[in-house]
Amino acid sequence: MDEMLMTLTILIIFFIIIPGLRIVMQYEKGIIFTLGRYTSTKEPGLRWFLPIIQTMQKIDMRIMTVDVPKQEVMTKDNIPVNINAVVYFKVKNPENAVIQISDYITAVIQQSQSALKDVIGTNDLDTVLSERKRIGEEIKNIVDMATDKWGIDIEAINVQEIELPEDMKRAMAKQAEAERNRRAMIIAAQGEVESAQKMLEAAETLEKSSVTMQLKTLQTIKDISTSPSQTIALFPIEITNLLKK
Repeated sequence: MDEMLMTLTILIIFFIIIPGLRIVMQYEKGIIFTLGRYTSTKEPGLRWFLPIIQTMQKIDMRIMTVDVPKQEVMTKDNIPVNINAVVYFKVKNPENAVIQISDYITAVIQQSQSALKDVIGTNDLDTVLSERKRIGEEIKNIVDMATDKWGIDIEAINVQEIELPEDMKRAMAKQAEAERNRRAMIIAAQGEVESAQKMLEAAETLEKSSVTMQLKTLQTIKDISTSPSQTIALFPIEITNLLKK
C-alpha cells in the first residue's frame, strides 16, 4: 500500500506538478486558459497551472520596436515619395492582446502603414519634409485609437526616411544652387558698395587736407621708386592747385 502511494505521488509530481510549473519573468504576464476559456492572469514569479486542463501564454509587457516597411505614398500635391517609419508600443492589457487579435505585432505594423498613407496624403511635400515630428504624432494618434481595443498602447511613431524621386532631387538641387548663387551675388554687391563708399570717404578726406595729400603722394613715390624702369615727374603742390582751378 505504501509503495503504491509513493508510486502515485511520484507520478503526480512528474506528470502534473513539474509540467505545470512556469517562470514568469518580471517583464511578462502569464495568461491562463482553462478548457479554452480565459480564467486568470499570472504575475511575475514561479507559477503553476494544471496541465492538460489549463494552458499558459506569456505576454511581453516591455516597450517593443517594429519597423514600418518603406512604401510609396502620394502627397497632397501628387508627388510620390518612399517613406518608412518606426513604431514604439507596448501591451497595456495582456488579456485583450491575446483574445482580441491573433497577431498584435503584425496588426500594429499594418495599421501604421494605413495611417501613414492617410496622413501623408493630406499634406503637401514641403509640409512632409519640414514637419516630420507633427506628422509622426498625427499618425501615432490614429494608430493608438485603432489599437486601443486590442490592449495596445502606442508610445511614439517616428518618420525615419523620406526618399524623393530622382527628377525631384535634381530640381531641388538646381533650386538650392540657384539660391546659393543669388546670395553670393548679393554679398559681392554689398562688398562693392561698401568698398566704393570707403574710397569716396578717403577721397573726400584727402581733398580737405593738403598735408594728407602730400603724405599720400610721397608714399606713392616710395612704392614705385623701387623699379629702375619707372620715370617719376614731380610738380610743386602750387602748380597742382592751379591746375585744379
